[in-house]
Amino acid sequence: MPLKNDVILITGAGGGLGGTAAQALARHGAHIILLDKNIAKLEVVYDAIVAANAPEPIMYPFDLAGANENDYQELADRIGEKYGALQGLLHSAVEFTAFTPIAQVNTKDWGHTLNVNLNAPFLLSRMLLPVLQKSAQASIVFTSDSSVRTAKAYSGAYGVSKIAVEGFAKILAEELEAANKIRVNILIPGPVDSPLRKRAYPAEDKSRLPGMDTLASAYLYLFGPQSIGVTGQAVDARTFHL
Repeated sequence: MPLKNDVILITGAGGGLGGTAAQALARHGAHIILLDKNIAKLEVVYDAIVAANAPEPIMYPFDLAGANENDYQELADRIGEKYGALQGLLHSAVEFTAFTPIAQVNTKDWGHTLNVNLNAPFLLSRMLLPVLQKSAQASIVFTSDSSVRTAKAYSGAYGVSKIAVEGFAKILAEELEAANKIRVNILIPGPVDSPLRKRAYPAEDKSRLPGMDTLASAYLYLFGPQSIGVTGQAVDARTFHL
């Protein structure tokens, strides 16, 4: 149990990659804080973790787009009070509507996408840094997307947010590197049979894609002891082998 007694917060934990990560990390002993705005989906992941005889997780309903700075601070305070320290933070929540030309992106969709995909990871990381710094070793992981890393046409606010969050992750990694306590890395899942992939490519034959559970080893590496000392890196799940 390499993650025994580790406390890891996962955004977007109600389904997709977040739910997959939560179950994979819990099976290796982690205490998971499941954060998502959809309570019904949180309950499904919660039940799956309990059924696997993994440590009982905590459900924390939270709307990343609608929350203000005080809400984020309250979350950080509650984690500090309950656990004392935090060993992991996975930014897995994502907002994606459709591939759209910039000329047709409306202001509301632009702002909402950036709030979930970029502003929320910034606020959550900043507020949780003091709790993460109380750990001997801690890991922050940002989720990117291989399809938008080269700023492809029509990727819109989603593409901009993913490009920006990679830059933010690398800046944060460099700032924290000297203290040698918090490592910051990026996960590039690659094409997998996920809810996001279904929305982005509805006509694609998903039977040809790897399942989301194939990412388990990458999550275990990024939050486990084997990645201690590794920071500022982009881990591509398509070429990663534990």
